[in-house]
Amino acid sequence: MVGGQIRYSIPEEMKKGSVIGNVAQDLGLDLKRLRSGRARIVTGESIQYTELKTDKGILVVNERIDREQLCGDVTPCSFSFEVILENPMELHRITVEVLDINDHAPVFPNKDKPIFLEISESALLGVQFPLQSAEDLDVGQNTLQDYILSPNDNFILKQHANPDGGKYVEMVLQKPLDRERHPHLSLKLIAVDGGTPQRSGTVNIDITVLDANDNVPVFNQSVYKASVMENTVKGTSIITVNATDADSGSYGLITYSLSKMKGSAADIFGIDENTGTISVSGQIDYEKDRKYEVRVEAKDQGGLTGTSKVIFDVSDVNDNAPVINIMSFSSPLSEDARPGTTIAILNIKDADSEKNGQIKCSIDGKLPFKIESSLTNYYNLISDQHFDRESVSEYNITITATDLGSPPLSSSTKLHLKISDVNDNAPLFDKNIYSAYITENNSPGISIFAVNARDSDWNQNARISYLLEDTQVSGSPVSTYVSLNSETGVLSAVRSFDYEQIKQLQLVVKAQDGGSPPLSSNVTVKIMIQDQNDNPPQVLYPVQTGGSVVAEMVPRSADVGYLVTKVVAVDVDSGQNAWLSYKLQKATDRALFEVGLQNGEIRTIRQVTDKDAVKQRLTVIVEDNGQPSRSATVIVNVAVADSFPEVLSEFTDFPHDKEYNDNLTFYLVLALAVVSFLFITCLVVIISVKIYRWRQSRILYHSNLPVIPYYPPRYSDTLGTGTLPHVYNYEVCRTTDSRKSDCKFGRAGSQNVLIMDPSFTGTMQRIQSEKSILDEPDSPLEVS
Repeated sequence: MVGGQIRYSIPEEMKKGSVIGNVAQDLGLDLKRLRSGRARIVTGESIQYTELKTDKGILVVNERIDREQLCGDVTPCSFSFEVILENPMELHRITVEVLDINDHAPVFPNKDKPIFLEISESALLGVQFPLQSAEDLDVGQNTLQDYILSPNDNFILKQHANPDGGKYVEMVLQKPLDRERHPHLSLKLIAVDGGTPQRSGTVNIDITVLDANDNVPVFNQSVYKASVMENTVKGTSIITVNATDADSGSYGLITYSLSKMKGSAADIFGIDENTGTISVSGQIDYEKDRKYEVRVEAKDQGGLTGTSKVIFDVSDVNDNAPVINIMSFSSPLSEDARPGTTIAILNIKDADSEKNGQIKCSIDGKLPFKIESSLTNYYNLISDQHFDRESVSEYNITITATDLGSPPLSSSTKLHLKISDVNDNAPLFDKNIYSAYITENNSPGISIFAVNARDSDWNQNARISYLLEDTQVSGSPVSTYVSLNSETGVLSAVRSFDYEQIKQLQLVVKAQDGGSPPLSSNVTVKIMIQDQNDNPPQVLYPVQTGGSVVAEMVPRSADVGYLVTKVVAVDVDSGQNAWLSYKLQKATDRALFEVGLQNGEIRTIRQVTDKDAVKQRLTVIVEDNGQPSRSATVIVNVAVADSFPEVLSEFTDFPHDKEYNDNLTFYLVLALAVVSFLFITCLVVIISVKIYRWRQSRILYHSNLPVIPYYPPRYSDTLGTGTLPHVYNYEVCRTTDSRKSDCKFGRAGSQNVLIMDPSFTGTMQRIQSEKSILDEPDSPLEVS
């Protein structure tokens, strides 16, 4: 490759077609070479300002060139482009410097609106009033040079220079103001440049003279400095300035504002007029401006203004990735091309600065190519060894450009050469573990969940089949529980699940592609069975026998809140389906007892009186919290009495089952006629009843219900009223018919629960123990 560089200087605003220079002559090329080499201009800009006339070898203006639009206030202003020739390939760089002409007049930001100032007549001589700065887009001698204030008796101008070369002006009071003579003043501020012909801009100054404010707000620093990162979020606070005013009242109240200076700082920053906090209000871009300088004004209610300067240093952030442009690419390339052959020319730029803008170019993978740098920002892709098409017919060349920022940013481009596919990628599931849920009592065949795997290979190598690994669940093959669609990956239930028997299934699904040999991967699937409210509550206490009546004894001296007994129930469901509530459905006297909604405790709600009946029958309903809810009922008999004889006389009157007595009478009459047949019948009935009661008693042992040891007669009373605190002693006097009765009395600690057996006229007190509850026959329950 051959490379050269030339430079031209032209004024801005040249007409289209104006000659810039003779490229052929300056590069030492003849016109024939320009045409045969297909010479052309390559530029990375969207606007092509120049055009190459290959027939004449000259470079002419193609588009209007505005120096201010192209470079702003940067000097010198230039743009570069490259001329590329082929056969053989040549690359030449041309730089065009654009010279400024005085085509812009100084302009004030709000030239149509006057500058309003409010100044106290007591303002001290020498007080400075910052004025708006004018902007002139030209540079050098053509830019803003001076400010002129219209003639007046009170003010003169004082000009200052910014570090960037710009100027700003302050109006200085040189003669005291007299509000009574001149309450208002109108002045003109003129900004002039140094061009030929000279241009100027004007803005009006309207001054209102105020009374009795003689102290200027003073900042605690004359210059503030702060650092800000580019791309800082809008609204972020950067620095807080502070000014004080020695005046009192409204004259001591200060408001802050930013005075516009050269550049776009006024659009980038904002200030809280009350607190003086300066925050970001626009987009900060290091690549556009590396430093901002603003003036802060502190103005009191009397119109006096103090100023300070704030300098913001912008820190570069690596927010621009390198940009790769393919300028030339020779394809196809003969396999007999020698090492060192230039295959492509790349232009790589990074808008960041310093290390963030330094680029390292590389080729991904071990390929027979290398990258070499030529001109600034240009790189050549060069072959590094001989090619053998029979060995490798295609290449995928990925060129990556990475900057040296932290963290580094990169971009890449690909030069594609075909490569046939091999099955080198196994299917991958989108999750490591899948979790699915299904409600119990489901219909067999219902879809539960779908697994999904992907294979980055192509065609047949990416065709996936799903298989269910042979695992065991509770001793049975997993296939007896679920099935798997080999194409869609949908898992379906083979059977109806019961939450109370199995709560979770764990299985392994394999995804296998269609390659040769096939590749596969496995994933674990957990299926959680969700509970339904399919079990009603089961009452554990009180337990009632089929032939005996259990009664809770309440003394007539019992106070309000006396604990009679507690209904205990459980539900084999889970969650809210097992939350139980207790309600009093029926009662002999509803005004006497109540049932705890959550704990099932039966307590008195008023003082027991002599008028209350001895026999009290309560029907308690136990409901769960399922949807729909299920319930069970239990009958609780309560004896309101102070002595056992009173209870005995009342509970012996409990009605017996008339149907049972009628049947018994029928069997007795029939037995007199057919003794032998009655004997056999009675024997069968007795055996059946025994088996039935034995089976009923075993249900509690083999069920999944938790066994709750419960001793109803011995309660602890946290309310301080006590339950059954007294010890009763009784004397029994037998009559001539005492052989028909049998009375047994337990110990004093368990004297308040009575079991009335209909086969006797007396009562037998129940001995409390955990075993006694489990061994009792089941209570007669009503389940809904």
